[in-house]
Amino acid sequence: MPEVLPLSGMADAEPDLSTFENKSGLAEDMKFLASMPELCDVTFLVGETREPVCAVKAVLAARSRVFQKMLYQAPSPQRKKEPPPRENKLRLFLKRSSEPLLNLQNAAQQRSGFNQQLAPIAEPAGQQHQTLIIEEFEPDVFRQLIEYIHTGCVTLQPRTLLGVMNAADYYGLEELRRACGGFVQCCINVDTVCALLASAERYIQYKCTKSLVQKVLEFVDEHGNEVLNLGSFTLLPQHVVRLILAREELRADEFTKFQAALMWSKKYCDSNQNTPLKEVIGNFLEYIQFHKIPANVLMREVHPLGLVPYSIIMNALAYQGRPSKCGPRKALPQLQPSKAGETVARALDVRAELARSVRLEHDA
Repeated sequence: MPEVLPLSGMADAEPDLSTFENKSGLAEDMKFLASMPELCDVTFLVGETREPVCAVKAVLAARSRVFQKMLYQAPSPQRKKEPPPRENKLRLFLKRSSEPLLNLQNAAQQRSGFNQQLAPIAEPAGQQHQTLIIEEFEPDVFRQLIEYIHTGCVTLQPRTLLGVMNAADYYGLEELRRACGGFVQCCINVDTVCALLASAERYIQYKCTKSLVQKVLEFVDEHGNEVLNLGSFTLLPQHVVRLILAREELRADEFTKFQAALMWSKKYCDSNQNTPLKEVIGNFLEYIQFHKIPANVLMREVHPLGLVPYSIIMNALAYQGRPSKCGPRKALPQLQPSKAGETVARALDVRAELARSVRLEHDA
C-alpha cells in the first residue's frame, strides 16, 4: 500500500503538507509499459538468436548517456557535391522556362476557388520506431538491463550476474554496476561457482570480468575438492578446467583432480562421439601429480582404465619407492638406459607387492 509521509523539514512549519509515494506502483507500471510492444518505440534484437526486447527511447536516453547517443544523436551530415557548371545552367534555363506555366496554373486555381492544402509535417526521425541489433550481450542479460532502466529495480542472480555487471558498465549505469559488485561477495558459493565461471567465458573481453573471475578462482582454491566433484564442473570450457587444475593454490588431492578430468572428458565425448576418451583426457594429465596418488589407488583405480600412459604410472610408483632417485615428472623415455632399467625394476617390485596384497585380501 502506498504511504503518506510527512515532508521532512517542513512538518512543523506547514503541518498541512504531506508527501505521497507510490514507488512500487510506478515500477510496476513502467515494467508493464516495457512489456507492451505497441507502447514502445524501439526494439532491440539481442544475441545470436535475435530475441526482441522492446523499450521506450525517452526512458533509455534519460537514464543512460550511451543510449541517448545511440538513439538520438544524428549522424554527421555529409557535404553534397555541387553539380557541374553546365548542369547549373541547364537547371536555371528549365526554371525560367517553366515559371510562366506555373503562374498560369496558380491563377487558374485561385479563380476556381481551390485552396491548396498544406503537406503533412513529416515525423521527426527521432520519433520513428527503431530496430537495433545488440550482439554484445545475451537476451536474458539485456532484458534485465532494460527492466532496471525502466523500473529502477532488478533481481540479480548468479547465472546472469557477470553479464549484467558488464552491461551496466558498458551503458554507464554506475549504481547497477556497484550493486552487482556488492552482490558478488555474497553469491559466490559451491552451488554458483561453476555458473559464474561459465558466464565469464562469454564476457572475457570486459574489464569487470577480470576482477570477478579472480574472486571466483580464489574461492575454488579454498574449496577445491568440493568444486571438482560438482556435476556442473563438466559444463566449464576446456581451458577453464585446465586453468583450475594447473593452479598451485588449488586445495584438492590429485586423485580428485584425475576424477574431475575424467568426468569432464566423458561428458565431452558424449557430445563428440568420434573423439577418443584417451585423447581428450590427455589434455589434463600434465596438471596431475600422479606420484602423490597412493600406489594402491593408482593400480586399482587409474591403471585399469587404460587412459594414463604406462610410463607415467611406472614413474609415479618408482618415485614413491625411492623419491630421491626419480623425479616426479621425469618421463621414462628421457632416462638413461641403465637408470631406466633400475626405475622399471623398482616400479615392478612395487606393482608385484601390490598384486600380492590384493590376492591376500581376496583370499581372506
